[in-house]
Amino acid sequence: MVASGLPASGLAISGLPGSRVPDSRDAPALRWGIMGPGWIAEKFTESVQAYSRQVIAAVGSRSLDRSKAFADAFGVPAAYGSYEELAAAPDIDIVYVCTPHNFHHAAAVLAIDAGKHVLIEKPIGLNAAQAQDITTRAEAAGVFAAEAMWSFFLPKFDVIRQVLDAGMLGTVTTVLAEYGERFERNHRIFDPELAGGPLLDLGTYPLALITEVLGAPERLSAFGQHHESGVNAQLSAIMQFPGGSQAVMNTHLHNFTPTAATIVGSEATLTIDGPFNMPGGFEIRFPDGTRLRHDEAAGGHLEGLHYEAAAVARAIAVGEMETQQRPLASSIRTMDVADEIRRQVGIEFPGEGNAPA
Repeated sequence: MVASGLPASGLAISGLPGSRVPDSRDAPALRWGIMGPGWIAEKFTESVQAYSRQVIAAVGSRSLDRSKAFADAFGVPAAYGSYEELAAAPDIDIVYVCTPHNFHHAAAVLAIDAGKHVLIEKPIGLNAAQAQDITTRAEAAGVFAAEAMWSFFLPKFDVIRQVLDAGMLGTVTTVLAEYGERFERNHRIFDPELAGGPLLDLGTYPLALITEVLGAPERLSAFGQHHESGVNAQLSAIMQFPGGSQAVMNTHLHNFTPTAATIVGSEATLTIDGPFNMPGGFEIRFPDGTRLRHDEAAGGHLEGLHYEAAAVARAIAVGEMETQQRPLASSIRTMDVADEIRRQVGIEFPGEGNAPA
């Protein structure tokens, strides 16, 4: 939804468009295999079981006990003690990769090589090279692949796309986005071996929004602060885009923030309710005081993850190899920006393949 920059002057402001996102229950059912039964896998399973016809048919882990525990908890019929067994399972259509970040690429390749469609939890890989490799392999194998940037599948983001495409904000001049959260000290986010730090866990949301609205920056300056654990603790980036538009993002592990996002245009300002990456509403304010409000029930992963699963199922049903909401090129573009931030801040992930130079 890169902003067109069309001026809104003279546009009749009669109200906001409605969401075009269909009911998730109307999407054709796929048989899903969960690769990595962690926290996000639990939330995904709860969501699709509650709000869609998607079937969680199998789960795989490097621990058979963990797989069986997950299967028992969610009524999943098959449990495997290795990722390889899950990828080879004949009774699944698509693999949802929920492993820690540093295994996303290898797990996705395993599924693709087995001829399975694949949805990869964000980030799609540790860097742009891994994202590109997944894209190339999926295209060669003729299978679907996508990054699970679930926010872009929510109804409110469909409305935001329509607002930007219609030029209601005028020329977009600025995007501001931040995401901070607090974690227990034993959380994997503090583990350098697991690609810890806020950038890939939290910062991908602001970066994805910024690059979705403005495209690829032509200049970027980033600043970071390191944590005693060896991971990055905080970073900020200022970006400039062709035409002069700018963006600012911040992400950190210090404490919870509103997780706010604002898109400023020459004709109006759009403010997304925080947390901006979750189900919820937004408001557009015009210079004359006029306000347009999109109301959407606030919620979390339970209320939101089913939208991406349904969108994936619809895409596969009509032969599409990626989603319109989050094309693979968009995922690669976001990782390109993340790579540049890492270069400037000095963030390294031990054992990383295809690391940014």
